[in-house]
Amino acid sequence: MENNSYAPPTATAPHSPLTAYYAGADEKDQFVQEMFNSTASDYDRIETILALGTGRWYRGQALKRAGLAPGMRVLDVGVGTGLVAREAAQIVGDASLVAGIDPCPGMMKQANVPHGVYLSLGRAEEIPYGDASFDFLSMGYALRHISDLSVAFREFYRVLKPGGRICLLEISAPTSAWGRFCLRGYMKLVVPTIAAVVGRQRNTRRLWQYYWDTIEACVPPGRVAETLQGAGFSEVRVYSDLKAMQFFSEYQGIKPI
Repeated sequence: MENNSYAPPTATAPHSPLTAYYAGADEKDQFVQEMFNSTASDYDRIETILALGTGRWYRGQALKRAGLAPGMRVLDVGVGTGLVAREAAQIVGDASLVAGIDPCPGMMKQANVPHGVYLSLGRAEEIPYGDASFDFLSMGYALRHISDLSVAFREFYRVLKPGGRICLLEISAPTSAWGRFCLRGYMKLVVPTIAAVVGRQRNTRRLWQYYWDTIEACVPPGRVAETLQGAGFSEVRVYSDLKAMQFFSEYQGIKPI
């Protein structure tokens, strides 16, 4: 399926509308919710294949690199099936210190999190918590699916306490032609093919095709970092792991005291 986008992304949109999947920006949120709700029961199974079994270890290491420590109160945005929230709960030492929000009830229904983690419906652009409620905010591979980066990042800033930290995990298209070719082949062809065989839901293959198209169309890491700085965060850093490919990006930042 071709990536059929029709305009350069705005300063705050993660990517231009992908019209092969939905008509325009107004339809994106509904499409994303329907896609993830309909494939939720397959998500963890396919994600394990996608990450070659390293997903849990990598998430935990990323959270620690960003400064997550025992006793912190954490909000995981786009909690999905709880992959990041599980690691956060283990690090902070008390599951009741971890909350998660997601706009897709189907994904949260499949969540496997420790008892005490509180899950609720919510969007990155309109977080249902008060000002200065959390010490740490995480988001795992959901940045490409929100509608407006600047609105979401201002919400992240609002709900964090002064000195609070963020850790946003994302997959970014490699800058080298060879790296992009390899990742595109894996994400566009190999993973959807495996998903078609292993998955139980009819939309699972299409989800992972869409997943790559959002990666390929997403604004570069530098633009994301600039938007975080524009929202007020300081010490913004983009950390890229797997140096040979440099496609796992971690966005770190601090709300000034």
